[in-house]
Formats: sequence, structure tokens, C-alpha cells
Amino acid sequence: MKLNDLKPELVVVTGAGSGIGRATAIRFGRLGAHVVVSDIDLDAAEATAAMIKGAGGRASADRLDVTDPDDWEAFGRDVLAEHGFADVLVNNAGMLVSGAFLELSPADWDRQLSVNLMGVVHGCRVFGAQMVERGQGGYIVNIASAAAFTPTPVMSAYSVSKAGVKMLTECLRLEFRPHGIGVSAICPGVISTNIGINAVNVGIDQELVERGKQAMRQVQEFAEKLPFSPMSPDLVARAVVRAVRFDLAVVPVRTEAWLGYFMLRIAPGVNRRMTQPFSVQTIEKLGARLLNRLGGSAPVAVDAATRVLSESR
Repeated sequence: MKLNDLKPELVVVTGAGSGIGRATAIRFGRLGAHVVVSDIDLDAAEATAAMIKGAGGRASADRLDVTDPDDWEAFGRDVLAEHGFADVLVNNAGMLVSGAFLELSPADWDRQLSVNLMGVVHGCRVFGAQMVERGQGGYIVNIASAAAFTPTPVMSAYSVSKAGVKMLTECLRLEFRPHGIGVSAICPGVISTNIGINAVNVGIDQELVERGKQAMRQVQEFAEKLPFSPMSPDLVARAVVRAVRFDLAVVPVRTEAWLGYFMLRIAPGVNRRMTQPFSVQTIEKLGARLLNRLGGSAPVAVDAATRVLSESR
């Protein structure tokens, strides 16, 4: 394990208006870096920047559509002109399209890949070029997912996008190494963010989806009141900082992510079948049973989820 002597002074984080991006931006702010907080929702980005500044840190906010290469070019020029060369780029912006493969349209695939994969490609290209030009190294962290190495029957587009991010990371790790630029992929398991609430669900009962999203909001509200959440976005933020500090190639986050990571290597056949029972139909049935047990409170939701999943094994 190599210790990286990079001391980030300027950090750029995409999708930093909430969730993992916000937690990562706040953590780098606490470490003394100026954080450029970017998000397609400028109000959300400004809220994150305000949190960092409210805690005594330095931050600025910008709107960025990661799917637009021209937007990336303009954003990169603005960051360079206003703040100088970035030491660290965190490509975090992402979204989820779920549903059975045959239900997904070409537009669904385009939407998924344009955000999760091409958004990362554009970011690596623009800021990677700046880091090479400066000639003083730098670091790029790409937020992938445990879905990059654990296939599921209902998230083919999402899994493909995240597998692409992981492979892109490993390719760029080799290509950028002679320039002193490190590249890491962070692969979280289940984390409490808005990605599920904002997901595009194709071919799934929409009434059930809306009820499920309401339940997720209740669970998030409950988790935020706990002194520590086992699904906290800050777990990923810590992993990002650790990856930069120790120059790590791939960093799974949470037990299920580590399980999939190791199973892919020691028992790939088992890894491929672990999620096979969870078809769209099965998820709808389990979701209906879970939601019918809810008593209108997040603790009840958590308890019900545990019982339903244990009964389904």
C-alpha cells in the first residue's frame, strides 16, 4: 500500500448537492481544501457549499450537467480561471434506471449511460488533461458501485454503467500513472441516499413504487436521527479520502460490497447467482408484503424489512 503525499488544496466534486457527493465535499472541506461543489441543481450545490463555509471551510458552488461535454469544458475553464488547477476530482454524479431488460428502451439506456458512465468519461478527460498539463500529479476518484461486480436481474443498465466506470478507472490508473496522477474506483453497497427515491423504474407497478419511495423517505428520516447510520454516505466519503491518501485502486464500502468483490474472485459462479432470485416479480411481491406491514414509522419499516427478507431466503 503506497501512501500518497498529495495534500489536496482544491477539490472538485460532482453531484455534491446531496448524498455521497455532499458528504465527500464536506469531508474534504474539513480537511482544509477549497471544495468546488457542483450539481445539476444549483440550489442544492449552494446549500452544500453553505454547510462547508458554515463549519469554517472554503467552498464555491457551480451548476454542472455531467452529460454535456460542452458544459464540462466550460466548467473546467471556469474552475481553472477562478481557483487554479484541481488537485482532486471526485466523479460522483449518478442516477438509477431499474427494470427488466426487455422493458428498457434505447432512451432508458442512453439516460443511464450518459450520466453514470459518460459523465465520468467527460470529467476524467477535462480534468485529467489539466492535471497532465500542470505536471505536478493529482488524483481522480470515480464513484462506481458494488453493482460493478455483482450482477442483478433488474439493474442491467445501472450495473453496466458502473462496471464501465470501474474498468475505465483501472485503464486510466495505468495510463495516467506516468504523469503522477492516481485514479481510484469506490464501490459502495447499500447507502442511504436519494438515488432510489429519484430512480426511473421501468415496468414496475407505479403505485407500489410510490409507496416504496415514501417508505424510503421515512427510513432516511429515522436514520438521520441516529448517532451513526450503518448506511451513512459518510462511509463512502471516508473511503474516498482513504483512496486518495493510500493510492488504492478499488475500494468496496460495506459488507455486501466486500462480499461481492471477494466472491467474484474466489467463486464467480456463486457471485453470479447470489441475486438471481430477485426478479421484478419477486421484488414487487416482497415490496407489497413489506409495505403492508408498515405502521407508518421508520423503525417499523426497518423491522418489517428484516422479517420479510429473512422469510424470503
